[in-house]
Amino acid sequence: MSSGGTPPGPPESRRIVLLRHAKADWPQVSDHERPLAERGRKDAPVAGRRLAETGIDFDLALCSTAVRTRETWKLAVHELPHRPKTVYEERLYEASLGDLLALLTETPDDVNDLLVIGHNPGMHALADALAGSTEGDALARMTRDGFPTSAFAVVSVTGPWKSVEHGVGKLLDYWTPHE
Repeated sequence: MSSGGTPPGPPESRRIVLLRHAKADWPQVSDHERPLAERGRKDAPVAGRRLAETGIDFDLALCSTAVRTRETWKLAVHELPHRPKTVYEERLYEASLGDLLALLTETPDDVNDLLVIGHNPGMHALADALAGSTEGDALARMTRDGFPTSAFAVVSVTGPWKSVEHGVGKLLDYWTPHE
C-alpha cells in the first residue's frame, strides 16, 4: 500500500507498433535518399488504413530520416483519425537491435502508444526480441512471412519505457499488405 492507504494501480500498458517502410525504388542515389517505388506509393496508404483499423490512438510517431520512411509516413498518416506528434529520428536509419531498444527506453512516460517507422532487419528483430508471448498466430505468420515492406507488428508492454527489454512484450498483431 502507498502512504495514502490506496493500493497502487496496475502497471500501465503501452503499445508499440513497428512499421517497415513501403517498397522503395533503386535509382542512382545513396541508400538514405531512395524514394518509394510505385508499389510502395500504393501500399503505404493501405498500411495507414489498416493502422487506423487497429483503433490505436498514437501519442507519438518516430520516423527514420530516410526518404522512403518519410514518404511512407506521409502517405500512411493521412489515413489515421488524427496525426500524432512526429519526430524524425536519425538513429532509426541503419539501427541495430540494441540501438532500437535504447531508443524505446528514451520514450517519454506520457506516451502510451508509440509508432516506429523504420527499416529491416531492425523492425523484424525488435518485434521478435520484444515478443515474450504472442496472441493467436501472429508470431507464426511473422516467422513465416519475414517482415516485408509495409508490414507492421503490434506489441504490448507493461510498465515504464525505461524497463523495455528482450522478452517483456506480447505480440498482439502482425499484418502485411498482401494478406
